[in-house]
Amino acid sequence: MAKIEIKDASGKKVKEADLNAAVFGIEPNVHVMHTVVRAYRAAMRQGTHDTKTRGEVRGGGKKPWRQKGTGRARQGTIRAPQWAGGGTVFGPHPRSYEFRVNRKEVKLAMRSALSAKLADEQLIVVDGFNFEKPSTKEAAAALKALGCDRRTTIVVDDEDVNTYLSFRNIERVNIIPVSAANTLELVDNKALVLTAAALERLEEVLA
Repeated sequence: MAKIEIKDASGKKVKEADLNAAVFGIEPNVHVMHTVVRAYRAAMRQGTHDTKTRGEVRGGGKKPWRQKGTGRARQGTIRAPQWAGGGTVFGPHPRSYEFRVNRKEVKLAMRSALSAKLADEQLIVVDGFNFEKPSTKEAAAALKALGCDRRTTIVVDDEDVNTYLSFRNIERVNIIPVSAANTLELVDNKALVLTAAALERLEEVLA
């Protein structure tokens, strides 16, 4: 069972915690992580793109010239695909890009992401930020004390509103409630910061 330091907002060690090996000690399954991230990003796509076929383009109701006798190729409408302003062949139409991934794979991907972050020494656990009121200045100071000077994801308890409001406007910081945590959010950073409450919740759900 791995151990990790739990720090306070000033970057000082306050205690140690035992990490659940089933969540933080597995061999990362890169293939499943990739599949789950693809599924998440695909579900985010609006899929509202649309092109008009020759039947939807305005105009072209009249045959441009007679069938025979002109020496030119026969044409039935000026809205055929080969004409400027004509319809599009095999163009995109509104559709959903979603595809299903089963729950076991989703959980395995998150466990793999957390295990990889721990192995890469990119995981930081904070006892709590304890903001009395939202303060971006205090949040920036806490990041500096924790050594998070690159792209950072912070996962906090769902009820920790002051912390969320304090960090949300800081550049290169992505803060999310633990209920919204997913594989993409966990891996798309150079440092992953979990509050102790968020850590406990993740272990409870993923173990």
